[in-house]
Parts: sequence; C-alpha cells; structure tokens
Amino acid sequence: VQLQASGGGLVQAGGSLRLSCAASRRTFSTYNVGWFRQAPGKQRELVAAISSGSNTYYAESVKGRFAISRDNAKSAVYLRMNSLKPEDTAVYYCAAKWRGEIADVATYSYWGQGTQVTVSS
Repeated sequence: VQLQASGGGLVQAGGSLRLSCAASRRTFSTYNVGWFRQAPGKQRELVAAISSGSNTYYAESVKGRFAISRDNAKSAVYLRMNSLKPEDTAVYYCAAKWRGEIADVATYSYWGQGTQVTVSS
C-alpha cells in the first residue's frame, strides 16, 4: 500500500492543523495506521495510532490535544492537532501495517513521505 501524507504547515502556538494520510489501496480499512513524528536531532516517535477496528492510541504528550480518525470510504486517516505547541514541530509521517499492536512501532511496514509541521511561539 502506498501512503500520501499532507496538511502540514506553519501555525502559531495554540493553533490547529489537520493532517491527512491517503492510501492507494481500497482494503486500507483492514490496516492499522499510525502517525509518527521526528524532530531534528530526536528519534522518531509514535504520536497516535488507530486500528482497523478504530481502537486508538495516543502518546502522553498529545493526549487531549490530538485526535486520530479514519474514513474507510475514502481510504484515509486523519490527525487533528489542536492547541499546538512549539515542541510539536517535526516532520510527521503516516505508516500502516496489516496486523499487530498499534503501539508496536517496530512492525509498521508501509510509510508515506513526511509533511512538515512548524509551530511558532
């Protein structure tokens, strides 16, 4: 499956963005999908994930601010980011896998290109 991430941009602290991850495959509904981010000099981290059954996972740093959702009819997964902070600045990637725990970062097999999110203070 091929993934296309979009929706990044420059926003002031406190603002919002919605990232989109579009998939090439109609069976995308059967995949678990995660949003990762990587800031300069830091390791890539899992921010949020959603299972094929719409169970969700959030990193502690984004709980209450970010919301992941999916629209299987459009083969898309979204990440709504509210109350953005400068520390949310990173390149955001969507990734997918067919099976496995959504919080298990090592087993994501399919990756999209990143989209830059920059939050100014």
